Amino acid sequence: MLTVHKLTPVLFASEIEPCLRFWTERLGFEKTVAVPEGDKLGFAILQKGNIELMYQSYASAGKDLPAVAEVCRQGPSFLYVEVAQLEPVLAALQGVEVVVPLRSTFYGSKEMGVKDPAGHIVVFAQPGAATGS
Repeated sequence: MLTVHKLTPVLFASEIEPCLRFWTERLGFEKTVAVPEGDKLGFAILQKGNIELMYQSYASAGKDLPAVAEVCRQGPSFLYVEVAQLEPVLAALQGVEVVVPLRSTFYGSKEMGVKDPAGHIVVFAQPGAATGS
């Protein structure tokens, strides 16, 4: 039997710094690892509670994983983030590009999706909060 301990998405970006600010300043994540690549970051890990997220720059991926470097640029990735309360998230994301307008889903969640600074889609959802579904 397969035993899984953790699943951590790795998102790729031309620049990591704006992505770090998105998660730390708006959503309260902590940067736990930062690996320089020249005068910028090449890799970083973010964490909040038991949730972990990694970012790697395209330049770093090209050096680290040459066989998949081009695939890394094909994104975007899509993340679905379940939250206890959606309202604080909506307030924290004011001014961020919305790609999934606030909605109630057929599966009973209230959700909204945005683009992170690297162009990845992040949907935040509060299960059981849907109205009129």
